[in-house]
Formats: sequence, structure tokens, C-alpha cells
Amino acid sequence: MSADVHAVIRALVEQIEPLDHLEEEHRAEALAWIDGSRDLFRRVSSPVAPRMHLVSYFLLVDGRDGSVLLGDHRKADLWLPSGGHVEPGEHPVQTVRRECVEELAVEARFAPAVGERPLFVTVTETAKPVDPHRDVSLWFILESSRDERLRPDPGEYRSVRWWSRTEVAAADPALFDPHLPRLLGKLGKISPERDEIAFGDLL
Repeated sequence: MSADVHAVIRALVEQIEPLDHLEEEHRAEALAWIDGSRDLFRRVSSPVAPRMHLVSYFLLVDGRDGSVLLGDHRKADLWLPSGGHVEPGEHPVQTVRRECVEELAVEARFAPAVGERPLFVTVTETAKPVDPHRDVSLWFILESSRDERLRPDPGEYRSVRWWSRTEVAAADPALFDPHLPRLLGKLGKISPERDEIAFGDLL
């Protein structure tokens, strides 16, 4: 990444078109944090420092039926997209590439309709009361297939599975990251018959 880390990350956040009022608030908060913070990266994992830091999420989507890959995350006790903390000085796109190999043992393939840019931004307080902190998360979209051979990291996940939009909507919302349904809504038009995400309709 270039020497001006803040400028590079700010540009990524600034180009995100908010889905709704909440994402407008999160985008504004993220930009203000970038402008006012001396350090954007997690330096210490326990206790977490700094308390607010950058994360790259990435959602694998099967372009044929629109299903998405989620993992039963051991630490979070939630079904989550893959991802991880952006290392000091690392570009968030490189975080996606690194974490995709580390967590799923496959190369990252960015969805052509979105490219190597985040589609979504959230600012989230951690759910667990122990060592609380705030994640500024950039959400990327990767293309994949149910047929792709994945080797999930057993240290990260109890298991992984493909979820349709219908299954996510029918499940207890407490199982997921609270912003996941909004991200699925932002992905594009959904075919109710096949739960299909039409990549041509992505933002």
C-alpha cells in the first residue's frame, strides 16, 4: 500500500454508495474516524488495541442460485461471512486475498460486477461484553460455486455451509451478523423462485 494509508482507505470508503440511512451514518462515522485517527489497524488482540479498527469481510456468492457461504464462527458464535482484521499497512483487498486462502484454502475471485472494491460499510460494536471494541468493516463480494472445494480452517469455524436468501430470512436473526440481511438486499434483485442474485443488477 502507498505511504498515505489513510488516503487509500478513505477513498475506498468514500466511493461506497449507501443503501439506506443507517449505511449513510456508518459511512460518515467511518470517514470521520479515518480523518481523525492516528491508527486504523488492530495492533494488539488481547486486550484489543486500538478499540476501533479496520476489518475486511468477504461474502462468497454462487452466481447460479444466489446462495451465500457462511461459517459457524467459533469465537463469535455467529454464522458469518469470512474475513479478518486488516494488518498494519495492508490494503483491505490484500486482506481479502490473504484471508480467503487462510480460512477457506481457495483464491479470492472478486465478482466482476463489483470488482476489487467494497460494496458495503458497517460500524459495529462487538456483541461479547469481554474486551469490547468497534469494527469498521468493509464488505467485499466474491464469486464462487457450491461445487468449489473448500477447506475451512477448523480453528476459525465449526463448519461452513451455503445459505439461500430464503433460509437466511427464515432463520433467527440472532444467528447472523446484524447487517447481513441488509447486505443481501443491496446485492441486487432477487428472484423469489430461485433465490437468485442477478449479478447484472448489482450496484
